[in-house]
Amino acid sequence: MTDIPTADLTTLHYAWGKPTVSGLYKVLPEDFMVEEQIAFELSGEGEHLWCWVEKVSENTDWVSQQLAKWAGVSPAKVSVAGQKDRHAVTRQWFSIHLPRLKDPLVECFNVANVTILKTVRHQRKLQTGGLSGNRFTLTIRGMEEGGGEIVEVLQNRLQAIQSFGVPNYFGEQRFGLYGRNIKQGLKFLKGELPKVKRNQKSLYLSSLRSWMFNVLLSKRIADSSWNQLLLGDVLQLQGSNKWFLDDASEALKNRVTTLDLHPTGALYGKGVLPTTQEAFSIEESVAELFVDWIAALDAYGVQQDRRALRVLPLNMQWQWLDQKTMSSHSVEQIGQAFNKLEGGEKWASCPVLQLSFTLRSGSYATMVLRELIEARDYQALLKGR
Repeated sequence: MTDIPTADLTTLHYAWGKPTVSGLYKVLPEDFMVEEQIAFELSGEGEHLWCWVEKVSENTDWVSQQLAKWAGVSPAKVSVAGQKDRHAVTRQWFSIHLPRLKDPLVECFNVANVTILKTVRHQRKLQTGGLSGNRFTLTIRGMEEGGGEIVEVLQNRLQAIQSFGVPNYFGEQRFGLYGRNIKQGLKFLKGELPKVKRNQKSLYLSSLRSWMFNVLLSKRIADSSWNQLLLGDVLQLQGSNKWFLDDASEALKNRVTTLDLHPTGALYGKGVLPTTQEAFSIEESVAELFVDWIAALDAYGVQQDRRALRVLPLNMQWQWLDQKTMSSHSVEQIGQAFNKLEGGEKWASCPVLQLSFTLRSGSYATMVLRELIEARDYQALLKGR
């Protein structure tokens, strides 16, 4: 059976070369801000109460439990589109199934670090993955450069990312700490886990499939075809989940160049690969590395799908910050945070970049950062990871 010790993202190729600048993110909760976006209007009536919630340094499941207590229902009645980072400031939707029940009073919800910003009724519950995208605002601190001027180096990379996008890798969140989901997935396939809940099985199989996609994408970056049209490619329209087979027309090639269409890669599983010719050869070569994984996905009825090889961060903006643009409270907090690290005074005097962009649902902000800098999670550093 194909075996890997962990989903090691350092083994994957970079589109714009390995970054030479390192930096820290999540030094403060507000350094990683996420706001969910939905592509439809809520009706204002129905059995489901949708709550627009801001949480600071709390995880999504815990907030769901607090909302359930507030509404007087079981946690199973609370739905979310997806998990959001704990060490962050996030605004996300929760829906609560409250048929024939009055809306609980917002002023009676008193939970530290969690605020209900508004509530709206709707006929349907919030579906997993039911977002059009997420808006991110990230602040990078403590940046160091191996050689050259930080601002100049990053300006060039920022412009390349803004103009041409980044590889649409699955981020480390998909694979768990130290690639735990991959390891558990392999144990599951070998029959070494006595009891596996349905959601755990789905998580493990998804992580295995996601890693195969990353390997495929890395291979296409290596041969410079991740953002080019190959013969036999399957294409996806920008902003859509629909895909279709390349008909070898010059018009499609131009649309790939102008970012209107994106080449896709296999999310392996049950079924026949829709690619042909060059694209099929590459996908088949990766499939040969993971024959037993794919056979297991087939046996469990996981249908194959497609995922765009690149993602374009939309409405991308950035600015360089200094202490004059920050409140005295923030400056004090940052000083305290860096004092917990070795060489804290050096960290605090480095340039600060604030970067905002929107990604479609299912794409990872950390993979945008990966193409920009050698990004280090401040929280992980504190824990010695």
